Amino acid sequence: MNKALQTMIDNMPEKTGKSLSEWKKVLKTTSFSKHSEAVNFLKKEYNVTHGFANTIVTLSKEENESPADLVKNQYKGKENLMPIYESLLAVIKEFGNDITITPKKTSVSLIRKKQFALLKPATKTRIDLGLKLKDKPTTDRLENSGPFGTMCTHRVKLSSVNEIDSELKSWLIESYQNAE
Repeated sequence: MNKALQTMIDNMPEKTGKSLSEWKKVLKTTSFSKHSEAVNFLKKEYNVTHGFANTIVTLSKEENESPADLVKNQYKGKENLMPIYESLLAVIKEFGNDITITPKKTSVSLIRKKQFALLKPATKTRIDLGLKLKDKPTTDRLENSGPFGTMCTHRVKLSSVNEIDSELKSWLIESYQNAE
């Protein structure tokens, strides 16, 4: 969470009269078909400023999405990538039962004691697999982390289930083993 957002959440009780969790309870009492309806409700009924109202509604929505909904939304319009995603998960689940699969808004984190991989539908034709492989040199296929920044050390671009080969599996296992 970025610093500005955290500051806004911290200041919410003083500036709006309620904490974020209290505002979430207020929003659960009414059904809104659009984001703007909920924002306008908070502005009109509770005199909340637009910035706070928008933040409250946005953060309330994210919490209400189930893990399955988060994944479904990631792959909306990219359904052709689901076989790659599902095949990667099947391979990873074979490593052990100590893996936590955590869908987020734009990616899925795979965690042992620490995160060891990240799955993200990067384009309509490609999934980016982020890995944590300390001190491993990059190659044409095992690139630097790119847009993952410090969340991962490397990235592999996948456009086909066939690319989930023994080399990729060995990198996944290494990353998994390093995360204990």
